Amino acid sequence: MTETPTTTDASTATTTATTQAGPAGIRLVVLDMAGTTVADGGLVERAFAAAAAELGVEPGSAEHTEQLAYVRATMGESKISVFRHLFGTEEAAQRANAAFEKAYGALVDDGLIEPVPGARETIEAIRASGRTVVLSTGFARVTQDAILDALGWRDLVALTLCPADAGGRGRPYPDMVLEAFLRTGAADSLDQVAVVGDTSYDMLSGVRAGAGLVAGVLTGAHREPDLRAAGATHVLPSVADLPALLEGAR
Repeated sequence: MTETPTTTDASTATTTATTQAGPAGIRLVVLDMAGTTVADGGLVERAFAAAAAELGVEPGSAEHTEQLAYVRATMGESKISVFRHLFGTEEAAQRANAAFEKAYGALVDDGLIEPVPGARETIEAIRASGRTVVLSTGFARVTQDAILDALGWRDLVALTLCPADAGGRGRPYPDMVLEAFLRTGAADSLDQVAVVGDTSYDMLSGVRAGAGLVAGVLTGAHREPDLRAAGATHVLPSVADLPALLEGAR
């Protein structure tokens, strides 16, 4: 069953996070990809249409409309988890996921993604400040690698993570954030970790990991009220504003 951010989680998270180290002490930054550092122009919804068709869901039908609304609401969650919820059985979920990954990969190969303006410069600036950057995603590894190759980002960061790299659970679980913390050794404690994303599930994963900074950006799926409700300590117009947040508090 998919978990949904709750008011209790959000209020507790905001209180906890704002009393921790804050931007000045951040040593590790875990950045989401699609919607945060990567502009994909709605390719998730286009690829979902292929997944739904694989399972016999007619475009324009009430079922398709309902499923698409769920996909939009759960942006940031691992796609296989979304398909398990929508299609019920593991076999159906795997078929849908394979069709989704194939369709999304083809769209990436067609050159239909690009960096969010200033994203690469942001990552380079954060690294230049002595911090470590990790890119995480709800996509499968094959799709993540296709995006990295298309953008020329293979060597841009210390580590890239997908749900399979953290035991198979994606957002809203904290697993990828914790995996980044353990693998990099860049931070001494979790309050030195920043989690940045465009969805409420990104925020909740950071909250549940105990990250010291949980920042939402407005270049992707969810708006400020959703991000705040899920525990965002900061909401930025874009990831390009992140270096100023980190450095301004020094």
